[in-house]
Amino acid sequence: MPQTSVSSSLAATFTAPLPAQGVDTALCLLDHEAVIALTGPDTARFLQGQVTCDVNTLQAGQSTLGARCNPKGRMQSSFRLTRLAEDSFLLVLHAELLERQIAELKKYAVFFKTQLQDVTAEWLRLGIHGSRLERVLGESDLPCPASRNSVAQSEQSLVIRIADDAAEIWLRPDQASSTIEHLTSTTTALASQAWTLWLIRAGIGQVYPETYETFIPQMLNLQQLGGVSFRKGCYTGQEIVARMQYLGKLKRRMYRTLLAGDTAPPPGTVVVDRATGQTVGEIVMAARSESGVESLAVLQKDAAQLTTLVVGNSDGPLLSLGGLPYDAQLEAGEADKE
Repeated sequence: MPQTSVSSSLAATFTAPLPAQGVDTALCLLDHEAVIALTGPDTARFLQGQVTCDVNTLQAGQSTLGARCNPKGRMQSSFRLTRLAEDSFLLVLHAELLERQIAELKKYAVFFKTQLQDVTAEWLRLGIHGSRLERVLGESDLPCPASRNSVAQSEQSLVIRIADDAAEIWLRPDQASSTIEHLTSTTTALASQAWTLWLIRAGIGQVYPETYETFIPQMLNLQQLGGVSFRKGCYTGQEIVARMQYLGKLKRRMYRTLLAGDTAPPPGTVVVDRATGQTVGEIVMAARSESGVESLAVLQKDAAQLTTLVVGNSDGPLLSLGGLPYDAQLEAGEADKE
């Protein structure tokens, strides 16, 4: 798995799985993801025909969620795409999908003036979230983007605002020591699973190797997160994605769920209705929380409210629903289609 070059002493700093009670700002090491650089005069045109988000409307200094699908509309990867300049982009996805996704994209990239390169080792990436976000960035001499999905750049750093209280910090490893020292002295350093927990609570699902080509984008609520454009032209899988939006009725979508215990089920673990023995969904991602385990799960909508759902098998832990910050908007959109 490609990883950012991080000294063992730094990696050892980010081992706590959960913040202690009362922590207001956390810093997480994002060592589970990889970075692809895409450059060249045809890069925007190439990406526009490959991904669900609208690359043509993405300005330099902006970022968006998105997905790459197979021709059947099934997601091969989910990602955050950042546009640095007219012909320069950075795409972040799960590290274990990197080689497979580069291979898929290169099948089409040969027809364009664009280059794809694994630049994971060129960046040390951190996630920060909490009430002191802006203050910590300022005190660390890091730029602070003004709005969600905007990007602030300096010669040796990028900061991507992904929510009012959360951002990604990208640093050049060979010049990052003093910045990291200050960041870790003013925040609580946590392992990447704490960032996964934040994503779960924000309702941002991700594709893992275990769920490669399992979900269409709407199953992961990607249209609600700005990661799918229904106005752009054709892209791989577009026909299926658009048909589901305008002509079909989505029978499964992603929910936040709560589980007892302290073992997070891996992505792709089935969700079963204990009363009938029927499989009604699968886990997208899961992480330990302060009171058990939280997850995102794609469930059949007519089964989501059942009190007999279990994870893995009939003897697995019971699953109950939590809430997502955009539930009301999703439900309103679904009601409009009925």
